[in-house]
Amino acid sequence: MRNLLPLLGSTGSHPGGRSEMTCRYRCGDACFHPAPNTSANEYVGDVIAGALSRRSMLRATAAVTVTAAAGGALVGAGATPAAAQSAEGAPAAFTNGGKGHNGNHGNQGTKGKAARGLRFTAVAPNTLDAVTVPEGYGQNVVVRWGEPILRGAPAFDPDKQTAKAQAGQFGYNCDFLALLPLPGERGRQVLVANHEYTDEILMFKGYDAADPTREQAEIAWAAHGLGVVVVEEDRRSGKLTVVPRHHLNRRVTATTEFKVTGPAAGSDLLKTSADPTGKKVLGTLNNCAGGETPWGTTLHGEENFNQYFANAGSTTDARYGIGTGATERKWERFDKRFDVAQEPNEVHRFGYIVELDPYDPASTPRKRTALGRFKHEGATIRLTDDGRPVAYMGDDERFDYMYKFVGSKRMRHGNSRAAHEHNLTLLDEGTLYVAKLSGDSPAIEIDGTGKLPADGEFDGGGTWIPLATATAKGAVSHVPGMTAEEVYVFTRLAGDKVGATKMDRPEDIQPSPHTGKVYVALTNNTNRGVGSNAKADEANPRNANKHGHILELTERRGRPDATSFGWSLFLVAGDPKDPATYFAGYPKDKVSQISCPDNVAFDPHGNLWISTDGAQLGSHDGLFGVATKGDRRGELKQFLTVPKGAETCGPLVQDRRVLVAVQHPGEITGATVENPASVWPDGPGKIVRPAVVAVWRKDGEDIGV
Repeated sequence: MRNLLPLLGSTGSHPGGRSEMTCRYRCGDACFHPAPNTSANEYVGDVIAGALSRRSMLRATAAVTVTAAAGGALVGAGATPAAAQSAEGAPAAFTNGGKGHNGNHGNQGTKGKAARGLRFTAVAPNTLDAVTVPEGYGQNVVVRWGEPILRGAPAFDPDKQTAKAQAGQFGYNCDFLALLPLPGERGRQVLVANHEYTDEILMFKGYDAADPTREQAEIAWAAHGLGVVVVEEDRRSGKLTVVPRHHLNRRVTATTEFKVTGPAAGSDLLKTSADPTGKKVLGTLNNCAGGETPWGTTLHGEENFNQYFANAGSTTDARYGIGTGATERKWERFDKRFDVAQEPNEVHRFGYIVELDPYDPASTPRKRTALGRFKHEGATIRLTDDGRPVAYMGDDERFDYMYKFVGSKRMRHGNSRAAHEHNLTLLDEGTLYVAKLSGDSPAIEIDGTGKLPADGEFDGGGTWIPLATATAKGAVSHVPGMTAEEVYVFTRLAGDKVGATKMDRPEDIQPSPHTGKVYVALTNNTNRGVGSNAKADEANPRNANKHGHILELTERRGRPDATSFGWSLFLVAGDPKDPATYFAGYPKDKVSQISCPDNVAFDPHGNLWISTDGAQLGSHDGLFGVATKGDRRGELKQFLTVPKGAETCGPLVQDRRVLVAVQHPGEITGATVENPASVWPDGPGKIVRPAVVAVWRKDGEDIGV
């Protein structure tokens, strides 16, 4: 409860590693409240407990070992089967080719050069108030909060900021980043950014949290949302700079009009006094991670939307963590749509994946209800062999679920208006699934310490359980007792009913463009095994899990539309000296330490890059690269660290450039505008500003080669 929290000026910290200020403004103190998921879903090991005695005789022939060639294998047409069915019909466990979880029998390829793409001197853990990059690399701030990007927007002045000015300036707390080509304009690209949340204490001098002004609220509305800005490369240095007033530059805010599409559009559950159609919403909130589509649009996840809504009262609201009293920012004082008691359906219009066309500044962004409503970290797309989109999604909450959407319509290629309009409907029809995992070890062998089970690794199989299917003619629920509309609006409840597996904060989920394997960042869960909360299981093997882990998922036969999969833990984060940690079998004395994986991305060489949030090892958060294939699989190296109080977000790795969003610098308990905890990026006497940073090799060569 809020009255039990330490005072803002105290030195205490969030149990997951963040400062109290970050917890307060980004997620509404989520981890200080009971976890919303109180369902009694099966423990992972129990799923197969009844079959263990029979399967033990069949495992040698029932399971298919997945091994990757040294150079990796493309998954798709012609790929070899990746799994087999057990005699009972359940997905057989996948293994990692005999590489022991503790690294004793893992990769030993530490001689010679590092994996291609990771050939840089690892940055040492540190607490510097700066972005620290490897030797031989340069950097620049591409764009800061408040920089004017639209025609007519004034220069940033924190003492004279207005809502009108902010609506034409780069927003606050950038997160997901996409860098898209701009045909016909040499050296230029289109940068798309999320603006997740605002921290009013670090934005306004003398801010009174108990009595904010309307102007402060409206500035915050304008600082949320999305930003589109054209950037230009300095070919001599590698720097990226903003092209101000470009015709593609755009801001999407908490008051921009959105179109609701898909099976829940027009539902009574989405109708409000301002929108009796249930098809038009103002704004997007708490946009965290996202993704790019093959048809040229960007996807943006609405994550901790619950914290913006006051005075909730239903059981459904509790499942989504919506509070029963006033909100932190008090927006309900200035717009009744944020007061659930007055507008009970407005909150149902947030928590979706948003699709934006960055090449058309006049287009209306869309909220895609077919992808479900929960705390979306983001959505990443992989196409099936016949061209249908598959979206992978995580619900960033303790003990919540992993989801997948499989579209039923094929993408059309080409630049025609007809093809474009068709592709803008691809995420409205298809089937929404939730993941249920099974371990292949008895529950008694999973003791919550991270100690390995008898078979030497944490692994197993899983099933994608269908929740609902949307077609042009309507939608069908696959969940007993719930209508299709209810499934799409109360997706968490649907996952509860079908017994989905409770995970340790599933955040970014990325399929590898090289192998098709899917990587899931599970940031942490300090509530695992505490009190009456779900205990450790094979997919989440540590109680009080403060460092997190990464799951590697292999779809059956390499098909993204498969309904079964195998999984193993690719990386178990923490101090490499801790026996419970694991780096895909790579020698642990040869890796960087890592804690709290959050956003992930792939580089052109197939390495996975991991940004961290709330690292618990005494160093600032950072960005890491890890090899996923070959004889150096598991080799993990730190590429950069971010300033004091900041989080590393939105990693994007190109051939010659790395981009990160430096979110909430200086967000340390007790900090204010008058008493800053950081001087980044502009030095002493300047207000602290979240920003996008580009990093490149000073000699002009490719990253890490």
